[in-house]
Amino acid sequence: MKIVVLDGYALNPGDLDWHKMEALGELRVYDRTSYTDQDEIITRIGEATAIFTNKTPLTKEVLEACPQLRYIGVLATGYNVVDLTAAKEQGIIVTNIPSYSTHAVAQATFALLLEVTNQVGRHNQSVHQGDWQNSKDFSYWQTPLTELAGKTLGLIGYGAIAQAVAAIAHAFQMEVIYYNHRVKAPQAEWAKQVSLATLYQTADVMSLHVPQFPETEGMIDHAALAQMKDTAILINTARGGLLDESAVAQALSEGKIAALAADVVSTEPIAADNPLLQAPNCYLTPHIAWAPVETRQRLMEIAVGNLVAFIDDAPRNVVS
Repeated sequence: MKIVVLDGYALNPGDLDWHKMEALGELRVYDRTSYTDQDEIITRIGEATAIFTNKTPLTKEVLEACPQLRYIGVLATGYNVVDLTAAKEQGIIVTNIPSYSTHAVAQATFALLLEVTNQVGRHNQSVHQGDWQNSKDFSYWQTPLTELAGKTLGLIGYGAIAQAVAAIAHAFQMEVIYYNHRVKAPQAEWAKQVSLATLYQTADVMSLHVPQFPETEGMIDHAALAQMKDTAILINTARGGLLDESAVAQALSEGKIAALAADVVSTEPIAADNPLLQAPNCYLTPHIAWAPVETRQRLMEIAVGNLVAFIDDAPRNVVS
């Protein structure tokens, strides 16, 4: 069986290995494949039976040009890079990697939040620049610092990652509320489900944990922002397209919310003209919440397991 990995570098820049996948067939790994050159994508897939993609899009035109293809493994939880309708029409099984990054993303969510509230990076830089040496006082701070105990965390979405974030928030003695598109039992008595409007109006910190679908795309828009406290902190470790980035940048500039901390943006790598780059109190990291080595090793093992299950005619984690 011919196996092709279209964009393997993000998963394995050299600190992991592909040997378990190599044992399953003739493997070809490309570090990167063009997101826009369909001819290159088609050529690289060639006569492969199974392929893996992280962010390389697989359109209907690509799939129709690759008749030998029977399996697509998405090296991520989100699978909107694949035209699922076209895959189903051609009898192609599509799988994803669920739940591999729960703890890492929850950890990153609080890393972003604590950077906003405690400004560790800024003060570390200040100390190394000599500001503490030259201070007249034993202690100083360059920005207001915020205590989280007693603040309300609002979670938009209440899946595994959101529930892990909720547990951390509870340990910080925060109040926890959440919105989910359907009624979902709380993991503990201290978490309360509320309407989206109530969450917008009540939360001191909002953290996004929903997929990007047509109904959620741009959900944080002018109307949503207008309902929030002007002291609200917005955290996004889900998908960049959930934000109307121009609306959020304007809200930051006008002081209608206090801060945005995001690991994702609408177009990645980030475009030079993304309005968030010029917005005040905006903290951005380059989509690294999923990237601890332990997390990527887990992803690799699940991806191999998914392919083994397909070969054994018992596919798992199927999304098509």
